[in-house]
Amino acid sequence: MIEVNGLKKRYQDFCLDISLHVPAGTVCGIVGKNGAGKSTTIKSILGLVKPDEGEIRVLGKNIGELTVKDKEQLGTALADSGFSLELNVEDTIAVLKKMYQKFDEKFFREECGRQNIPLNKKMREFSTGMKAKVRVLTAVSHGARLLILDEPTAGLDVVARKEVIDILRDFLQKDPETSILISSHISSDLEGLCDDIYFIHDGKVILHEDTDRILGNYGVLRVSSEDFARLDKQYLLCTTKESFGFVCLTKEKMYYRENYPDIVVENCKLDDVILLMLGGK
Repeated sequence: MIEVNGLKKRYQDFCLDISLHVPAGTVCGIVGKNGAGKSTTIKSILGLVKPDEGEIRVLGKNIGELTVKDKEQLGTALADSGFSLELNVEDTIAVLKKMYQKFDEKFFREECGRQNIPLNKKMREFSTGMKAKVRVLTAVSHGARLLILDEPTAGLDVVARKEVIDILRDFLQKDPETSILISSHISSDLEGLCDDIYFIHDGKVILHEDTDRILGNYGVLRVSSEDFARLDKQYLLCTTKESFGFVCLTKEKMYYRENYPDIVVENCKLDDVILLMLGGK
């Protein structure tokens, strides 16, 4: 669905240098702190930012070769864009009917009702969560094969974030060949959604791994200086010095549980990877 090879975009004090691939039928996440390069990557893939180097292919074509029909197969939601806030949802429905031949008005209206989104209220009066839901519902309501979403849950509370993720899960259940590329700095939102994750920092991929492998095989060790000295370190990805000793991220937690039964090895979450990979730099 997406192939990004050697994408580079240089700014005065920042350089994005990234490659990633999103096969058909998969959900791929880009996770990193604010300013890591997530939005630049997404906007480059959409043709909104012109790269300095590299190749970008979407739906099997170079981004500049996509036809109007091709673009209708893309559903997009960007955190810093959307319909004019002076419009209401009824206005946007009229626009969407003209933009997309396969716009499903019945589905869109039903989902707005289910999400308690008013149709005749100007969107400038909407909460942050309502605006985010309208952006995501727009992306999933016209038969898209590929969703490209930039920070769709940014600024939302826990309930609203779950509701947005549930909309995406419903989208995926309709067709096993659909794909999603989604960026977020809230990595916990992606644990039950993404097949694989690209962790990026300062414009570069610091780790790419299957989500199931992270949650199943990775672990966190919190050890004293004495215990750290005797550890076999071949399966440690990074280490951070703390007041009590060391915190270590391992890609093989069972190895340490079996060979060091006196050391506690905690299960790993995506947030742990971010904190430890960046803390170890």
